[in-house]
Amino acid sequence: MMKNVLKKSGFTLIELLVVIAIIGILSSVVLVSLTSARAKARDAKRIADIEAIKSALALYYDSNSVYPNTVGDLTTAGLLSATPADPSGGSYLYAVANGSTDGSLSYHLGATLEQVSEGSGVLATDKDCKSSAATFCPGFTAAPTAAGSDPDGGFDGSSGTAKVYDVTP
Repeated sequence: MMKNVLKKSGFTLIELLVVIAIIGILSSVVLVSLTSARAKARDAKRIADIEAIKSALALYYDSNSVYPNTVGDLTTAGLLSATPADPSGGSYLYAVANGSTDGSLSYHLGATLEQVSEGSGVLATDKDCKSSAATFCPGFTAAPTAAGSDPDGGFDGSSGTAKVYDVTP
């Protein structure tokens, strides 16, 4: 006598749960790396915006022999198509020192970065100026319109943990 042996095919519940757990772990690893990549992309946009503003400031100075009071004045003058905004929502840090006591005409422009370590990358070559009680960048007597700081300097001379990319002419 022969018995008919039926072979059942398919996955067991445990096999399906193991596969779902593996997919969950892999997706969480990808999400963590994507978050870091997005922050680096925002920093790259900030640096590119600062360089564009810096170029527009040079053109404005060539035409007017003075730097504008706000970054928005560059848009009004037709040097920028729109006033650049920080990818996280705010505006870039800007202070101008027109007619300072030493006779210099200067500005201080900065952006707070997310993914750069102190003393590395662009922070290793930035100015680290203080716009009030300046020792490195002369001519700044008024604080900028927005606060920011850099561990080894600072946009407004305050202490803090934010990393500010500072440029001057």
